[in-house]
Amino acid sequence: MSALERIPEIAQLDAPSAVIRIPPDVNVPLTARVRRLIDTAAFRRLARIGQLGLVSLVYPAALHTRFEHSLGVYRLALRFLRRLSADERFAAAIRPQDAELLLAAALLHDIGHWPFCHPIEDIRLAGVPKHEQFAERFIAEGEVADVLRNDWGVDPQAVLALLAKPGTANAGNDNDQNTSSLTPQASRLLSSILSGPIDIDKMDYLFRDSLHAGVPYGRHFDQERLIGSLCLNEAGDALAINDKGKTAAELMVFARYVMFSEVYWHHAVRSATAMLQRAFYRMHERLDLNALFAMPDAEMIAALVKASTGTSAADLIDGLFGPRRRIFKRLAEYSVFQETAVYERLARRGYEWLVLCAEALASRFAAALGEAVSADDVLIDAPPVEREIEFRVDVFYAKEKRYRPLGDVSPVVQALARRQFDDYVKQVRVFVHPRLRDALRSRGDIASLVLASAAEVDERSPTTT
Repeated sequence: MSALERIPEIAQLDAPSAVIRIPPDVNVPLTARVRRLIDTAAFRRLARIGQLGLVSLVYPAALHTRFEHSLGVYRLALRFLRRLSADERFAAAIRPQDAELLLAAALLHDIGHWPFCHPIEDIRLAGVPKHEQFAERFIAEGEVADVLRNDWGVDPQAVLALLAKPGTANAGNDNDQNTSSLTPQASRLLSSILSGPIDIDKMDYLFRDSLHAGVPYGRHFDQERLIGSLCLNEAGDALAINDKGKTAAELMVFARYVMFSEVYWHHAVRSATAMLQRAFYRMHERLDLNALFAMPDAEMIAALVKASTGTSAADLIDGLFGPRRRIFKRLAEYSVFQETAVYERLARRGYEWLVLCAEALASRFAAALGEAVSADDVLIDAPPVEREIEFRVDVFYAKEKRYRPLGDVSPVVQALARRQFDDYVKQVRVFVHPRLRDALRSRGDIASLVLASAAEVDERSPTTT
């Protein structure tokens, strides 16, 4: 048994003395130090934060939590480490204390998330931190930090560095705890496992989100085959796969593509997302964000409902969280290959610009219909400024002793990952209040009105991106 395999959690992977069960019929091994970490108040908070937020308005069973997902990621970290412990180069680069740092980071990787975190992050408002930064509130000091130091021998700052700055993690200290700096190679390797093309986070959320949403798309790749094919790239500083895992990797790329297309960017999910973003944009200056982001789902929703009372955001918040679901209707959508001019004009523009464009469009709709259309009756949803990470991983061909990029040997990956992923799964959409949709649909000039509104905003506010 290797040094890595003697880590208590890895040693108990197949015959645990205590477990916690998560879907689908999976045993997650519990040691005393794992139990103490997941029993902290900060970690238990994740049991009251939904993994998919507003997706449950469309897929009603998608109510699983970040607590469940974090346990799934942790279990995959154990499996990755056990597989890679047989790789001589990995075993030489990663010490047992480095592997324990990865296990702690895997458990805590989502601890900085708040309810509806990603939609709020995407609008990039001043004063709104990244969730990786917000994690410092829970990890740097207090109960979690004490458990990391006392039970794991892990410096909390090392965990934060690994979560916040992939590839550069080190704690900058030298004592008998896990606070000695990671080598650059070890740092990049751990980051590759935690956040890379084939990583423990992505592998779990694709499968788990698909399972709970009740769709098959994210489960149609062979996890066993993919884990069994893990190796290191030629430089020895990132994960690669051998040629036996090529098909499984292709299917994972396709699973990600379809999950974005059919679940995460489903038109009704994006309508709800656009409603929340507009409401939050209208209200954020009157909210205590530090307190709000520490809340679980129910408390945050109650705070948003209360804050929206008497404001222009009230109707939006009521449509999302009130007694009746009232989602805005899709009026038009524009992909990179259909109405390219509209797509390219609106995709990846700043959120403030999109709000101004939607307000200008609302004025044009009011004139066309001869009735009042409020500024918040029209929403424009577009691919955010930041793109999804492209899928780049090397394939090792043992007989040739040669590495090749997966995109060079796979037409599937070449089509779905090397080209801009976002341009094909994330569309520009115009959503309107339900009372307006039918009257506006009879018009054939929506695209021209959108472009005219964009031109107006650019002329009126040339510095707004």
